[in-house]
Amino acid sequence: MFLRTLLVGSRDTIAGTVYGTIIVLSIVTAGAPAFEHGHWRLIAVLAVTVLVFWIAHVYAHIIGESLAEGHRLGREQILGIAQRELAIPLAAILPMAAVALGALGVLGPGTSLWLAVGIGVTTLAVEGVRFARLEQLGARGTIFSVAINLGLGLTLVVLKAAVSH
Repeated sequence: MFLRTLLVGSRDTIAGTVYGTIIVLSIVTAGAPAFEHGHWRLIAVLAVTVLVFWIAHVYAHIIGESLAEGHRLGREQILGIAQRELAIPLAAILPMAAVALGALGVLGPGTSLWLAVGIGVTTLAVEGVRFARLEQLGARGTIFSVAINLGLGLTLVVLKAAVSH
């Protein structure tokens, strides 16, 4: 169950999982050449960047919901937003684990980066299917939903390939 939550989030966290996955994919694809022999530094950049985006995202939601409700949010409401948006940093755990396998020498450096990208792209495809099922979109809607998510992910893969070569 925990591994499933890390990979695809929950019904309430699809948006955060997609957002966190796109952040991770963009860092891995853009940062891989710069950190080719420094996977631990890439992991640190991933962790810090994802946490900064999570904090910014939570803060923006707190401001937005405060304005929408017309008053400052209480502690419980703020913690609820932070917990709901925790999907953003959770989406980074499996790709970071893949990069760590390269840092530890379990996988080759390039293989671990491609595994991280593969995990991200797979996550985006799964989220497209989950969204389509939750919205009862049917076959066409599912294909469209997956295509949009994969389009984002594969665009990053293409960019990685272009930058790496």
